Amino acid sequence: MNSSASPLLISVYGHESADPAAVAHALGGSIGIEAEPLADCAIFVVNPASGIDQQTIDIWQSIDEFQTPRILVVTHIENRDADFDDAVMLANRVFDQMATPYLVLHDDSGTPCALISLATMRIIDYSTNPPTDMACESEHETLVQEFRDEYLEMKSSMGEGAFAAGLMFPAIPLWIEKGIGVDLVHDYLNQLTN
Repeated sequence: MNSSASPLLISVYGHESADPAAVAHALGGSIGIEAEPLADCAIFVVNPASGIDQQTIDIWQSIDEFQTPRILVVTHIENRDADFDDAVMLANRVFDQMATPYLVLHDDSGTPCALISLATMRIIDYSTNPPTDMACESEHETLVQEFRDEYLEMKSSMGEGAFAAGLMFPAIPLWIEKGIGVDLVHDYLNQLTN
């Protein structure tokens, strides 16, 4: 863990189709080519339409020995052929079990516009500037209940500090241009400076 006096060393990994350079720029990281033992956090970037390449899988596995905190960010969620849930299922198979603290909500046209927190059942609406935090409706509660139960059970079994200890890996949907998820990744990174 890093002190707040110096910036975090963030390594960003992923196939170029997932835009790791844009993610590194937005989050203050640098592109990683191999496992960086001194990194404070490793961010793995996945484009659901492209999958996860073998080099990225190999880097994830080599980072295991360092117990570096890791975040999975799923980009291109605005594309119709890119599904956040599919990306998480794939990451569960080739990386480790992911935690999904937030799920994507779409507007009437099918475009991602908000995220729902499975911990608090609050919605962050990114269609407003600044984003609006509001209570979810009962229909949302019903739709996400199974995901919520799974997430809360994982969080409870791993305990507080599991992310910072490199034991729990949050998966966050990310649409940089709309700001979706950027604040949430920063929230996780801030846990590493305290």
